[in-house]
Amino acid sequence: MCRLFGFRSVIASQVHRSLVDCENALVHQSERHPDGWGVAYYVRNVPHVIKSARTAVADSLFQRVSGIVSSQTVVAHLRKATTGHISMVNCHPFQYGNWIFAHNGQIPDFGDHREALLDQIMPELRRFVLGDTDSEVLFYLLLSHMSERFELCERGPSVDHVTEAIDETIDTIHKLTGDNCYGSTGKDDLYLSFLLTNGQVMAAHQGGKQLYYSTHKTSCPERDVCPSFSKICEMAVNSGKVNHMIFSSEPLSGDNVWQEMVPGQIVAVDRGMQLHMHREPQLAVVAGAS
Repeated sequence: MCRLFGFRSVIASQVHRSLVDCENALVHQSERHPDGWGVAYYVRNVPHVIKSARTAVADSLFQRVSGIVSSQTVVAHLRKATTGHISMVNCHPFQYGNWIFAHNGQIPDFGDHREALLDQIMPELRRFVLGDTDSEVLFYLLLSHMSERFELCERGPSVDHVTEAIDETIDTIHKLTGDNCYGSTGKDDLYLSFLLTNGQVMAAHQGGKQLYYSTHKTSCPERDVCPSFSKICEMAVNSGKVNHMIFSSEPLSGDNVWQEMVPGQIVAVDRGMQLHMHREPQLAVVAGAS
């Protein structure tokens, strides 16, 4: 399966360490996920997406992009193809307007379900499905459900509305396929873990494939120089404002304290960096995964 990384912060920051430098950085994982990569970041609220069908560890462009990206919002993805050809159009993240989406998972027997799923996508959105992956269809199905609740060009939609759209999308796929991603255990099962952002709101859904998040560090190495440093940067919270949010398919080495999401959970931050939990369970804490 694929690997996901998402970053949202109150200040523009480089994510070079997470993508390239740390012990289990994304680039090292590309040896096991060799079918393409993509990085999306926002500059003045405008998304920029760079993708390649090459293996990230062998692609000098990945190294260069990782070195220059400094943004408040970043999404990165490594692809291990399960559905669709190895091509740039099938690489994640996918983009529509300001919305960026990356998926780790699969819809089993996608060819049997593709037309039924496409029929659930709004006609004005369906024509933008360009590739042959289940992930891109999942994205536009989700956009369709979101557009029933708010204008997709809205910069700060309600997290509750985004969460409702996610739930409805998952329910639609469950009904059409007869599978349930929350009980998946085998390699050929349904998995719907993904990241979604418009540069302001960021949400992650754990749909059977592991996802972790971090909102604080054991001790911030920039606590004496960062203008946005506060006690919440080094304090666990279940609600309220956070200064940064990181999502990853696995804990990355460094100072961040990681919490494991469970199937069915949605974790999000809104435009004001307020933390939102949907189906909040007791989570396993992975502290100092270094």
